[in-house]
Amino acid sequence: MFPQRLDAPQAHAMALALMQGFNQHYRLFNAESARAKQRFEAQDWQGQQAAQFERMEFYGRRVQECIARLEAEFKASQQPMAVWQQVKLHYIGLMVDHLQPELAETFFNSVTTKILHRTHFQNDFIFVRPAVSTEYLENSAPDVEPTYRAFYPETLDRLPQTLTAIVQQLGLQCPFEDLERDVRRLAERVRARLRGLMLRANFQIQVLSNLFFRNKGAYLVGKIISGYSELPLAIPILHNGSGRLVLHAALFGEDGLHGLFSFARSYFLVCMDVPSAYVHFLHGLMPRKPRAEIYNALGLGKQGKTLFYRDFLNHLRHSSDQLRIAPGIKGQVMLVFDLPSFPYVFKLVKDHIASAKETTRAQVKSKYRMVMHHDRGGRMADTMEYSLVAFPRSRFSNELLAELQAQAPSQIEIRDRGDGQEEVIISHLYIERRLVPLNLFLQECLAEAPANPARRAAMERAVVEYGNAIKDLVATNIFPGDMLWKNFGVTRGGKVVFYDYDEIEYLTDCNFRAVPAPRCEEDEMSGEVWYPVGPKDVFPETFAPFLLGHPAVRDVFLRHHADLLEPAFWQAHQQHIRAGQITDVFPYDESCFLA
Repeated sequence: MFPQRLDAPQAHAMALALMQGFNQHYRLFNAESARAKQRFEAQDWQGQQAAQFERMEFYGRRVQECIARLEAEFKASQQPMAVWQQVKLHYIGLMVDHLQPELAETFFNSVTTKILHRTHFQNDFIFVRPAVSTEYLENSAPDVEPTYRAFYPETLDRLPQTLTAIVQQLGLQCPFEDLERDVRRLAERVRARLRGLMLRANFQIQVLSNLFFRNKGAYLVGKIISGYSELPLAIPILHNGSGRLVLHAALFGEDGLHGLFSFARSYFLVCMDVPSAYVHFLHGLMPRKPRAEIYNALGLGKQGKTLFYRDFLNHLRHSSDQLRIAPGIKGQVMLVFDLPSFPYVFKLVKDHIASAKETTRAQVKSKYRMVMHHDRGGRMADTMEYSLVAFPRSRFSNELLAELQAQAPSQIEIRDRGDGQEEVIISHLYIERRLVPLNLFLQECLAEAPANPARRAAMERAVVEYGNAIKDLVATNIFPGDMLWKNFGVTRGGKVVFYDYDEIEYLTDCNFRAVPAPRCEEDEMSGEVWYPVGPKDVFPETFAPFLLGHPAVRDVFLRHHADLLEPAFWQAHQQHIRAGQITDVFPYDESCFLA
């Protein structure tokens, strides 16, 4: 139980220091997000990307600064637990009417778990569940900009005027190439989507007040409401290359927005006074997407991790299946396991990496960090990194526990929880969305293809998507390294995504070469590589024997992606990137274009 005295000045001062640390973090975070609009208007694409990745470092810096202050002023790590109980209660008081209470709770947890020894991680000292509601926060802050605005066309004939007003209220300081033309095209798309729907008295368009910025795009996000029907809507706004803006596309429905907010894409820059209100609005548009992933997409990764872990604990409480070794070919670097009823996988670096892989634990962690700070182009799965994760011992299959103890003993601890039950503590984990491994997907399709044309078509789409995935990665300056099918996965929507990062390199760091002509007949007949190979040398011609063994797969690949087997393809993209060019990798299909 908590002590009842709440007037301890030391505890209040510590709570205030914690809150000041969080407030400083969010001020800087939101200010950087707000500057995205000016960078977009100035077409400062390099600066926009740099800001996206630099902002990711803000949280850790503010946590360390707060810890240093607490130690210097209060010797925080030496304070008794009774004081920390009081600190938490005072902190809850400071969160009343706060506009980001859920983020403040996570900041408190981040600071205190680094100060206190992990044996003291008890519910009395951290926020295991929310202590303050985030409902209707902005209603108590009249000076805060509304999260969204509503516009009322009244009739479909008035759609162009309403859409023009929506775009103009954004206050973009750049002229449009032809806003009347773009609005007319957009109105035509909206009318087509609403065809057959009776307009009701509440017919309206609600749009979030601030634009979402990522790379070279700005996105207006909202929904169209009529009666009980709601249609999610997103409008990408781009520069035309001549300093003028265009409404580039129209994305409709939950699936359209899922592509935009995909877990395989980089995080948005968006200015938000009340982030929980943005998440609430977006979750209404995409109810299948967990709130944790929405927070991640908004650049609030620590809050995403907090919600994810709460969801996982809740799932464990309401399920009974066991953690198991994940299906598929076992990796030489990572040990992967999952819970069949939960749509994520857990990955840890093995203690002893196979000798065929010339890498170390530190290098693997640096590769994952590289992906986290890079434009993922919709083709690299987002990864959440955790330390000291506790699982109930009873949920491990015997096979998985034996594998963990054999492959990663230094990272596993089994201990008594104090209630007669054991738990398994894993020191370091990566957690990703579970995908269907591409090699297994192709095997299933090929086995059924002779009698099932639909499965043959699915195989062909997957092979084409595989090549598209590699080309999108190349456009973002990423060479996957190990391009085997098993290192790619298929999403629910059929998109192919890369998820094995231990061999990735920047494209511009690689040396793409043609295989030298044989010097003699012995060279030509030799099964060994007879020419010198440098550590960064890549020979695209040699990909085919490893990737295209099945004739049907080979035929599809060569029809669509034969250029991937030629050094010239890779070299040309290197030249573009070194020249400072940023290639557009759109989060939507050409069918969505307004032109």
